[in-house]
Amino acid sequence: MKHPLLKLEPLIWLLFGQGILLGTVLLTPWVLVVGLAIPLGIVPADALSYERATLLASHIVGRLVLLGLIVLPLWKGAHHMRHTFIDFGGAERDAWVAPLLYLLATVGSVLAVVAVIRI
Repeated sequence: MKHPLLKLEPLIWLLFGQGILLGTVLLTPWVLVVGLAIPLGIVPADALSYERATLLASHIVGRLVLLGLIVLPLWKGAHHMRHTFIDFGGAERDAWVAPLLYLLATVGSVLAVVAVIRI
């Protein structure tokens, strides 16, 4: 099982890196807006209303962004969990842990695609 996983490693690292990028680029401003700007009155509270979010998610670009915000952190989390498991002495069981984690990320990605399409 190790051999196919090694062939997929560049793709997994790409998804992992993009998950980190999106988390850094988009999560930081989100925390600043929700945690500081709205409570301080700098941004109006209705900026995050349901209607505005639905309008954003109904556009193709908004759907792609939403899909990226869901899928890529799943892969980042799976990769982090795999390497944390290896760091804590689980290297001999990596042959079944890594495919399991990446399978969960794949299932989550497919469910996210279905959910975003249905919006």
